[in-house]
Amino acid sequence: MLQRSGLARHFFEKPSWRPPPLKRKTPTTTAFLVLTVFLMAAFVTYSSWIDTSGVFLEHSTDKTVVISEKPKVAVRRIEIPLKCTKNKNQTQTCPKNYYPKTLRAEDIDPSLNPVCPDYFRWIHEDLRPWKTSGITRDMVERANRTATFHLVIKGGKAYVKNIRKAIQTRDVFTIWGILQLLRKYPGKLPDLEIMFDTEDRPVIKSRDYKGPNATAPPPLFRYCGDKETFDIVFPDWSFWGWAEINIKPWDSILKDIKEGKKRKWIDREPYAYWKGNPFVDEKRQDLLKCNVTGQQDWNARLFIQDWILESQQGFKQSNVADQCTYRYKIYIEGYAWSVSEKYILACDSVTLIVQPQFYDFFMRSMQPVEHYWPIRNDDKCKSLKFAVDWGNNHKKKAHEIGKAASSFMQEQLKMDYIYDYMYHLLNEYAKLLKFKPRIPEGAMELCSEVMACQAEGLEGRKKKFMMESLVKGPSITNPCTLPPPYDTRALAAFLRRKNNSILQVKKWEKGYWESLNKQ
Repeated sequence: MLQRSGLARHFFEKPSWRPPPLKRKTPTTTAFLVLTVFLMAAFVTYSSWIDTSGVFLEHSTDKTVVISEKPKVAVRRIEIPLKCTKNKNQTQTCPKNYYPKTLRAEDIDPSLNPVCPDYFRWIHEDLRPWKTSGITRDMVERANRTATFHLVIKGGKAYVKNIRKAIQTRDVFTIWGILQLLRKYPGKLPDLEIMFDTEDRPVIKSRDYKGPNATAPPPLFRYCGDKETFDIVFPDWSFWGWAEINIKPWDSILKDIKEGKKRKWIDREPYAYWKGNPFVDEKRQDLLKCNVTGQQDWNARLFIQDWILESQQGFKQSNVADQCTYRYKIYIEGYAWSVSEKYILACDSVTLIVQPQFYDFFMRSMQPVEHYWPIRNDDKCKSLKFAVDWGNNHKKKAHEIGKAASSFMQEQLKMDYIYDYMYHLLNEYAKLLKFKPRIPEGAMELCSEVMACQAEGLEGRKKKFMMESLVKGPSITNPCTLPPPYDTRALAAFLRRKNNSILQVKKWEKGYWESLNKQ
């Protein structure tokens, strides 16, 4: 049983109370109601209950009670279809004066302006290395040592200079995502320049920029970081689709998982499931030792994913929305952080996370035992065995952990927030620039038309995913409000809570095995 405060959630049962059945109105009752409504209407007409804003107010000696409000005027929603050339032999160019540079006040609904999810606070932490020094042109240019592309946003338009070849289409869909951000919030992003590295592991080592004579590190954007590096973490390309392995854009996957006919959690296989490529890292090869054998069952069911065979068979067995068939799903890093993380968390199975080294932009705000179950890296098999046994003996609480993660993905990681995270990260980054951005020689202006209208390859999936993830037009809401940075005490308390939760699980696990050994 979970005993510690903060490690378990409250579970509510459906109320047994039901409202009494409605009684049939008699003619006398009906007549009385009509008369009452008439008298109230007459009273409102000749009283001072109506204020100049159109809100009906009842004044009393101690408070004002809002009775009703006048209907809101619908905000005009603008759609901007792609303006593709009709002649396929003609080179596609970006339309001139096609996108609005700014939106009118009447095109924005001011009532919809929520505070961003808590993981947005890490934007301040990721940019902290440059808070004092600012960012100079020299710093940006030093980041091109490993960068894949150089992106400039100037006057609301995007220009890209390719530096080196990316893995698969990572650069294509990352840039596509930024172009959709410009469609969603036209004219809102300031001029800026960034260097982006689409490789796996972070490379800006913090140890190289310490000491009294140390220079500020080069700002380099990528998909993940760790505690020993200064790389700036950005949403990964697969939010707009992973064409090579037929993984659809994130919006579509969330919808498929939410609306799909999933097996009830209690009816799923009561084991820990993992399917992937074990040959990219020793940790994954070590995980395979935990697979079930004729002599030992560690409660794990592990499968090797052959992407070449899967491609030949039309990706029939790799739809991530169809893989919610086990109560527990394992996340383990590959060469670095893995894209699979968000798909595993989105299913309401309990996510068993083998102690990670790397983090993406949102994972830092998720808590052990609340959103996932931590697994030891140095003794994976025993740790998995205990986690599954604990969950099967505490089904209600285990299921709540799975549902909390799934809810986080559906509500706090929806695409609107992905774009808002990108917006705030780039906006805060631009505030640090101490130079005027300029378009580098050899850069090409890119827009949605140039990238999508004549897109080819990968059996049509490249263009299909672009069209599927296309932002139809400007948002009728402003970006969510960026929360302030953590103060020192709050951040320390947050990290201490996370560490204590992991230590508590280790303590439970130790007691479990000591008890079994005594038996």
